[in-house]
Amino acid sequence: MRPGPDHGRNPDSRIRAPLVSSAAMRVALALALPCLLVSSACGGPPPAGDAKSAKKPEPAKVDAKKPGPDIKADAKTDTKAAPVIAAPVDPTTPLSGEKHFNNKLRQLTNGGENAEAYFSFDEQRLVFQSTRDGAACDQIYTLNVADGQVALASTGKGRTTCAYFLPKDERILYASTHKAADDCLPPPDRSRGYVWKLYPEFDIYTAKPDGTDVKPLVVGAGYDAEATVSPLGDLIVFTSTRDGDPELYSMKIDGKGVKRLTNSPGYDGGAFFSPDGKRLVYRANHPEGADELAKYDEMIKDHLVRPTRLELFVMNADGSGSKQVTKNGKANFAPFFHPDGKRIIFSSNQADPKGRDFDLFLIGDDGENQEQVTFNPSFDGFPMFTRDGKHLVFASNRGAAKEGDTNVFLAEWKD
Repeated sequence: MRPGPDHGRNPDSRIRAPLVSSAAMRVALALALPCLLVSSACGGPPPAGDAKSAKKPEPAKVDAKKPGPDIKADAKTDTKAAPVIAAPVDPTTPLSGEKHFNNKLRQLTNGGENAEAYFSFDEQRLVFQSTRDGAACDQIYTLNVADGQVALASTGKGRTTCAYFLPKDERILYASTHKAADDCLPPPDRSRGYVWKLYPEFDIYTAKPDGTDVKPLVVGAGYDAEATVSPLGDLIVFTSTRDGDPELYSMKIDGKGVKRLTNSPGYDGGAFFSPDGKRLVYRANHPEGADELAKYDEMIKDHLVRPTRLELFVMNADGSGSKQVTKNGKANFAPFFHPDGKRIIFSSNQADPKGRDFDLFLIGDDGENQEQVTFNPSFDGFPMFTRDGKHLVFASNRGAAKEGDTNVFLAEWKD
């Protein structure tokens, strides 16, 4: 979890890598519902847009009332038309309106599907999930921020998702299905529309960052995943269906003292701690009305949820005082507190009437003073600040070399 400024660690621990353009890996998400291949609710952007495929620009509309260029006249002077070559897009150059990005971005991965890159406590490494090297689904990797070197950190078996560094950076945690099967398990049934599969085979494990010494942390019946760690290093929050409904739970670093935090019908998950460790921000899809509730109850029996409407909430770390932050009826996810503890950055498709374009937004924890941060016409998500608020890591389709590419970027942030 992104440690807050007063969490008790060395204040000189900062990203020491220069913000010079470099490359190295990839991420997961998409823009066409049928194409979305997300390993779990943890990894996927909610729905109406499949962030994996960068949105292609629509053909320009021609106004029949306005005269176009005189083709005959042009032909007289230039009988050999030069081919039109699209100008190359530099994904490291901030787009118009991205005023919070100071200088060029640093591209940390280069090609493929890479997602959910989160800093180590010393902020010198990232742990992320990636489908690469011929794998059929995500595995967990670490990346050195300084030189971009990547190493496998999971077993290479099953599906994996939602990785995070534990205090002291000597171990990581992640969710995996490798105990149930070596393969990726069947994907969700898309005949039921856009759905997330909360695989009951997912359990939470810890391991050394090099992938050795794998140990179970949370195992048992039901889906256990989406774990993140308090910047204080004392608690873990995660999502589980152990009681039937996908709810948020907390536990101590050693896996003991499990406590249920939410109790509303519907999906509650994707939680992150505030910089002081006293609060949580999370996403939720709560059925509205008897008809929605009945449909939800029917789907959850098959371990499925339909996250086309996700709102953000904040609550105290003990589960009390839950308050809704967003109320736009769209797909809002991947919330993370700004280091000031008063604002939240998140990904949302609220600005796109078609619901396909996900951008980053910043909003007060009271739901006020929202502003759009990114303006990339495909997908930006999974943001995480450094403790000092000077850098932001996020995943994006910008500059994708081919359809489906999602990469990890590091931005120098300015308020």
